[in-house]
Amino acid sequence: QVQLVESGGGSVQAGGSLNLSCAASGYTDISNCMAWFRQAPGKEREGVAAIYSATGVTYYADSVKGRFTISQDNSKNTVYLQMNNLKPEDTAMYYCAADRRGASWRDGNFGYWGQGTQVTVSS
Repeated sequence: QVQLVESGGGSVQAGGSLNLSCAASGYTDISNCMAWFRQAPGKEREGVAAIYSATGVTYYADSVKGRFTISQDNSKNTVYLQMNNLKPEDTAMYYCAADRRGASWRDGNFGYWGQGTQVTVSS
């Protein structure tokens, strides 16, 4: 049983930083691709960033490019999302996902999801 556990969310003021973590346990050969998504109340889920473990190639949503950085520590089976210069519009529940099953990470078709961690940015 694969489990993804997110941590690191919280409340910050605009311009602040947070570093989210996603620790994977269970079946460890899951990370053909791991990604972060977010969903704000009343909005659709949005892909934020993805990393392909074998190559280290990363992808970002246009809205976070230059501010967010996704990285991984394979020895710890953990993926991180460093979020800098946070804006109120970044407020959302952030979810970690693993085991991409769709053609593109952006379509959100993943086999495993975490429970989410809340990020709130005040102006």
